[in-house]
Amino acid sequence: MSTQDQHGRRHPRPDRTRLRTPRLLAAGLTLATALAASLAPAPQRAEAKEKRVLTVAVAQSVDSLSPFLATRLVSTSIHRLMYEYLTDYDPRDAHVAPGLATAWKPSPDKLTWTYTIRSDAKWSDGRQVTAEDAAWTFQKMMTDQGAATANGSFVANFRRVTAPSPTKLVVELKKPQATMTALDVPIVPKHVWDKVGDFSRFNNDKSFPVVGDGPFVLTGYKPDSYVRLEPNKTFWRGTPKFDELVFKYYKDGDAAVAALQKGEVSFVSGLTPAQTAALRGQKDIKVNEAPGRRFYALATNPGARARNGRKFGDGHPSLLDERVRHALFTAVDRRTLIDRVFQGHAVQGDGYIPPRFSAYFWKPAADQELSYDPARAARLLDEAGYRKNDGGKRVGKDGRPITYRVLCHATDPNDKAVGQYLKEWWGKLGIGVTLDCLDNVTDPWLAGRYDLAFDGWSVNPDPDFVLSIHTCAALPATPKDTGATDNFICDRKYDELYARQLAEYDPAERADIVRQMESRLYDLGYMNVMAYPNAMEAYRTDQIKSITTMPEKSGNIYGQDGYWSWWSAVPADTGTSSGGGSAGIVIGVGAGFVLLAGAGAFLAMRRRATSEDRE
Repeated sequence: MSTQDQHGRRHPRPDRTRLRTPRLLAAGLTLATALAASLAPAPQRAEAKEKRVLTVAVAQSVDSLSPFLATRLVSTSIHRLMYEYLTDYDPRDAHVAPGLATAWKPSPDKLTWTYTIRSDAKWSDGRQVTAEDAAWTFQKMMTDQGAATANGSFVANFRRVTAPSPTKLVVELKKPQATMTALDVPIVPKHVWDKVGDFSRFNNDKSFPVVGDGPFVLTGYKPDSYVRLEPNKTFWRGTPKFDELVFKYYKDGDAAVAALQKGEVSFVSGLTPAQTAALRGQKDIKVNEAPGRRFYALATNPGARARNGRKFGDGHPSLLDERVRHALFTAVDRRTLIDRVFQGHAVQGDGYIPPRFSAYFWKPAADQELSYDPARAARLLDEAGYRKNDGGKRVGKDGRPITYRVLCHATDPNDKAVGQYLKEWWGKLGIGVTLDCLDNVTDPWLAGRYDLAFDGWSVNPDPDFVLSIHTCAALPATPKDTGATDNFICDRKYDELYARQLAEYDPAERADIVRQMESRLYDLGYMNVMAYPNAMEAYRTDQIKSITTMPEKSGNIYGQDGYWSWWSAVPADTGTSSGGGSAGIVIGVGAGFVLLAGAGAFLAMRRRATSEDRE
């Protein structure tokens, strides 16, 4: 079991990530001893007679349970279960569908969007969900830097947000914004959150149950141990069928697989090829493999900096030279990684967006591609002035041999395996490699204390979020602050393209601009996308009778663009037909669905239901 994406929405850059990072405080927080003891999950077998518990093994710890701070995939996935978004993604093909909003309509100039908020939604404490809750959520993000930490890019173009009535939300924009049906922002209850003081530090993890309006209610949490949820019996789309949903943290992937085999957990994702092969054909276990929605990359430190111009961190100065970055990536044999590390369970990487999202998928031209060519890599290093000494070592401008520190996740075997290949390939160039494999890569990443790092994000149907994390606006305000940036990239040409795609409503035109952005990222060489790994996961059929994949044909279960998998899951001991979950989804998504004239073509291409996504 490998580490899952961080975003994303922000599903995985380093393990902090969604990208979106005071979310770091959550990892250090602990509950009172008495509370922890009372909430500790009992073994699956022991509870089976009383409760139907669906236990999900995860390899990533929660960064924050505040939707204003969280960026890791596990955290944003949990928030999708706790809070509704204005719109959802249909599980069949990810087209836009009603969520908290039942309809939406732009003004002729597309600068004002009016949403109809459903009247049958309630918070788990019994109060009615209203447009005022949505307006307050957006307003807080617009006016409080702490509240904008994770999702601020969605509201940066908002001029004004109002709620003229309990079922009417009006958003006024500064300029057209193509993501208005892809606002992946959890709407929170105003009557609870307006009591919060410092949004940059509040982690939403001290008082249970946590009030929400999603299909599940958060009832317990212990850092680096578990998250416990129970069905929201007032959820407008219908109550989930399991009595309890538990996300249980496993630092060791083999231990999680062993727990699945023993029936101690119901579901495991992020499987390695070896684990997948071992589980296939085992009694009461079903393996699910699908094209992935994430990329696996190697990112360079471009020189950490803040929006106020202050630089920080200690990235190697040689990496500021584009020729050096291109040399390193030209010395990476991606085909070998696909064959030997991923053992064929991945597609060779190129652009920033996986081929699963065909409208935005991009490949470099033949004369642009940084294909495997060690001789070319050596020439580029020579041209950049980093030549070998008498001992065969490349030396920096200070005359010292170059050794790059590469951040990797201690829990991810792929990082370690790829790291060994980097040592071999770059060693032939005369460059040393030190693998810094840590349980928590977040702190050095945010502080800019790295040279290169393994990176990855889950991409959504609408790619705006994962594109936004490389804009100058995503940098932290000061070195002491936390920004939404992935790895401190700031390029004015890229920013210009980002602004253009955000304002473009024509799907084909927008997709073309997005591909230009991918080309620009590729040429800059700050990030080398090595692979698009398949989603490899497994569950116990004696605990889960049926569960919805997304997309329904050959889709994934964990880290979906929505809450469909866990909401639809049918316990194996229930009399409910296996089609019940899917039928509920189709009916629920279709009810009241409105595609309005002038916006329909774009709405069908909107952004993810994560990630996290930013998964």
